[in-house]
Amino acid sequence: MTPKVAAYLRDVAPATPCLVLDVDRVEQNYRRLMAAMPLARVYYAVKANPAAPILERLVGLGSSFDAASLEEVQACLAAGARPEAISFGNTVKKERAIRTAFEAGVRMYAFDSEAELMKLARSAPGARVYCRILVGNDGAEWPLSRKFGCEVEMAKELMLRAGELGLDPYGISFHVGSQQTRTAAYEAAIGRVAMLFTDLKEAGVNLRMVNLGGGYPVRYRAEVPEIDDFGAAIMGAMAQHFGNALPEMVIEPGRFIVGDAGVVSAEVVLVSRKGKDDPVRWVYLDIGRFGGLAETEGEAIKYAFRTPHDGGVDGPVTIAGPTCDSTDTLYEKSNYRLPLALDCGDRVELLATGAYVTSYASQSFNGFRPLAEHYV
Repeated sequence: MTPKVAAYLRDVAPATPCLVLDVDRVEQNYRRLMAAMPLARVYYAVKANPAAPILERLVGLGSSFDAASLEEVQACLAAGARPEAISFGNTVKKERAIRTAFEAGVRMYAFDSEAELMKLARSAPGARVYCRILVGNDGAEWPLSRKFGCEVEMAKELMLRAGELGLDPYGISFHVGSQQTRTAAYEAAIGRVAMLFTDLKEAGVNLRMVNLGGGYPVRYRAEVPEIDDFGAAIMGAMAQHFGNALPEMVIEPGRFIVGDAGVVSAEVVLVSRKGKDDPVRWVYLDIGRFGGLAETEGEAIKYAFRTPHDGGVDGPVTIAGPTCDSTDTLYEKSNYRLPLALDCGDRVELLATGAYVTSYASQSFNGFRPLAEHYV
């Protein structure tokens, strides 16, 4: 929790549940990332948190943007981003969204299938395109499975086809999974990309860019490697596989940029037990999975908690949200412990919740209003 966020919570005490986010920390994280990978261009993953104060600060810093939808493209433009600084990075797009983005000046698009490539050829003629390949997600706490990307052999065929269709076969992308905790995941993926670069060069395709995706982690309950460790591993692998002929490098950080800049403030609605002698208390908060904590699915992302009673005697808990849905249970198997003094009406903070919280919040499930947002 940054001093600015702590002061806001103390002095303003905004109604819960809410997110309070320090935009200065966003800038600090952006600068840390640039220092760790100075040869890479940052395309902020807008889906992590699309709030205008964040986009406007990043525009001022010279960032580029990875947009997952036409609406995100338009949000970037509204914040002052140049269209040539926007990549339409979703490999699944409506053709009218492609056409509208292209008419607005966006010239870089992702794809991973022939059908998507044909849409781009029709509605974004001459655009720069990059193909996303499948890579391993081992070490990622929020894996991205097989929904995006294609096999390397298919990528080769598609990039050849892109040139035939009048598009500019610009590069190759991959994503090693969100909250990736192993630097080796990037090293292995870069090796696959380098082989594909060689094959396509021999086939006469002039690739110029490697998109290294996102996945750079933040600290929740467990320690993670520093961003400098990822930078050293990535740059070492790029030098090993490409030598002096380094291609352009793009990175798409989301979580790393905004995650630890924000804190969710919540209220304890109920503390109860399921049996008289049950040692496990159930702690119900006024925010849950449908209020923005979707990444607790499978207890994947384990947020750290701060309470007014920290330092006192604690005990095991199951933590749940407020809705009438049994899946709105956040942590039951991850050995969470909270102070025995915790009671109804206490305020608690969930740390490092600046990413993928407001953008996941439902509009009115069970009638609960969307999470309030405060940018300081």
